[in-house]
Amino acid sequence: MAEIFMFDALREATDEEMSHNSSVFVLGEDVGYYGGSYKVTKDLHAKYGDLRVLDTPIAENSFMGMAIGAAITGLRPIVEGMNMSFLLLAFNQISNNAGMLRYTSGGNFNIPIVIRGPGGVGRQLGAEHSQRLEAYFQAIPGLKIVACSTPYNAKGLLKSAIRDNNPVILFEHVLLYNLKEDLPDQEYFLPLDKAEVVKEGSQVTIITYSRMRHHVMQAVNSLSKEGYDPEVIDLISLKPIDIECIGLSLMKTHKLIIVEECMKTGGIAAEIIAQVNDNWFDQLDSPVIRLSSHDIPTPYNGTLERATVIHPHQIIESVKNLVAL
Repeated sequence: MAEIFMFDALREATDEEMSHNSSVFVLGEDVGYYGGSYKVTKDLHAKYGDLRVLDTPIAENSFMGMAIGAAITGLRPIVEGMNMSFLLLAFNQISNNAGMLRYTSGGNFNIPIVIRGPGGVGRQLGAEHSQRLEAYFQAIPGLKIVACSTPYNAKGLLKSAIRDNNPVILFEHVLLYNLKEDLPDQEYFLPLDKAEVVKEGSQVTIITYSRMRHHVMQAVNSLSKEGYDPEVIDLISLKPIDIECIGLSLMKTHKLIIVEECMKTGGIAAEIIAQVNDNWFDQLDSPVIRLSSHDIPTPYNGTLERATVIHPHQIIESVKNLVAL
């Protein structure tokens, strides 16, 4: 076991897969000599050279299209978005090409591409650098979407994503790169379609993902001292959603809170509520509580920025109110 940062866990996963398979390569803005904006590709350029760690121009639609073309020919590209917000410029390539070419080619082409990078509300990065794009991409057919929340699952998810024959988007939160955790010395992989039960409980189910996992656990630690017993599920897979895991939890608790950093309108929580109503409505004893970010561009002002997202005290209040019903 070795304690490492999350950015190092992602770098290790990339390095291991590049060593394992010569068809794996990395491309993006400043991934080479600079080592990536958050050091996920640090030192990989010196090890693998220009042809496998490619610095690209500031032209997201162009290098995304190049990566998809490379995937069609049998290579396995990893595209780093310097900030995931910038990948809106490549939305056409991701949706119409990466997501659909396997289908529109009649199965003649696989698209084994990984799209990864930082996103989320950081520390006064401004509206255009604080995007949460999971809801934008969640509706696109053909994509798999995962969100890491710890160094352990970051490494295991990225290794699995690189070996998958489908396009996978891996969301990393800009404020989680400096998390530290002990990782196994032996190789491991994690499934791309399963949620994680972080804490078992009996009173209420709390579903969350990415950075909000840590806000939820702060709240749960306080609640546990007062005798409350919530169950916590880290969604991890945003597409497909592990609705079976959620359903099994609701069979115990019959109450549900969803905590997300995504915007409320059309967010991931909205999709979970729809699927719960379709599949597990009879297990609910009360309406689902949705704790989401405000539907506004993220303010640059630090105080206003903090006010747009959910914090532990709001989760604590919601759990107490729901359990009291």
